[in-house]
Amino acid sequence: MKVKVGSLFLLSLCAVIAYLTYNTYGNWSFAFALRGRRLLAFGLVAIASSFSTFTLQTMTQNRYLTPGILGLDQLYVLIQTLSFFLVGGIQILSQETTTMFLLSILATALLGSLLIGFFYQNKVHHLFLLLMAGMICGTMFSSYSTFLQVLMDPNEYDMLQGRLFASFNHVHTQHLIWAAGIILLGGQCLLCLIPELNVLHLGSRQAASLGIPVSFMHRFLLFLIALLTGTASALVGPTIFLGFVVATITYQVLPTFRHGWLFLGGTLIAFLLLVAGQFFVEQVFGWTITVNTVIQFLGGLFFISKLILERKKG
Repeated sequence: MKVKVGSLFLLSLCAVIAYLTYNTYGNWSFAFALRGRRLLAFGLVAIASSFSTFTLQTMTQNRYLTPGILGLDQLYVLIQTLSFFLVGGIQILSQETTTMFLLSILATALLGSLLIGFFYQNKVHHLFLLLMAGMICGTMFSSYSTFLQVLMDPNEYDMLQGRLFASFNHVHTQHLIWAAGIILLGGQCLLCLIPELNVLHLGSRQAASLGIPVSFMHRFLLFLIALLTGTASALVGPTIFLGFVVATITYQVLPTFRHGWLFLGGTLIAFLLLVAGQFFVEQVFGWTITVNTVIQFLGGLFFISKLILERKKG
């Protein structure tokens, strides 16, 4: 296990060196400042996506689910659409302050937590009721967003689209600082709960028989998932398939139930994929596509192929 994680770390280090030094044309300080800021964003998104995905999959005992199943990504899209529709895209973009950034995170996490608290009841199959409600609410949020976008001015709609697709090219330094604090705090909380997560991997009934307060633990973990997902979405935009791809690869590379190794390995794999993807976008494709397009396209193909392979096994 240590050898595999060490190999992932070395690969990530090589990717970082290649990304920072390739085609700098002697402008070292400018390249390091610009690309270093993106690397920090890559690291934060890697932590948020991997930690939240593994936690949700452990809770649900299902390796196909991601935080997107709770409708949090569509909730973020609805919040941004409402902001542009009511306030105006020019004013929103001209007032790109830390307060607006934190309000976006707070709204996503708070509304997500209220949604979770409303549907999460102490009943049999309450977690699956929450997942079904999340899917329905995600569809509802998407429908409302589409309706408002149809009514918007085309110029406002064009500005909005820049917010609704994951982009690492225009990350504000102040936003990075706040996002780093929130994501690292949420990640540290999950690291402290690794023993409980390892027990939850056995199932809710077994965890309850071993003294784990399952209901409270589920609520707290779902809040942390909403917080991490909301922060990552507010920082760079929704990255729907990233968590699924990272989790699936990590389970193949590190076949273990210990969440310490899963969190570490998943973060390294997510970071490696993001850095390598951004390198190809900049140096190979010449900015003709975005890293989000690559993630969504390959992630969708990966998800479909995984379903087909599992069906054939069954």
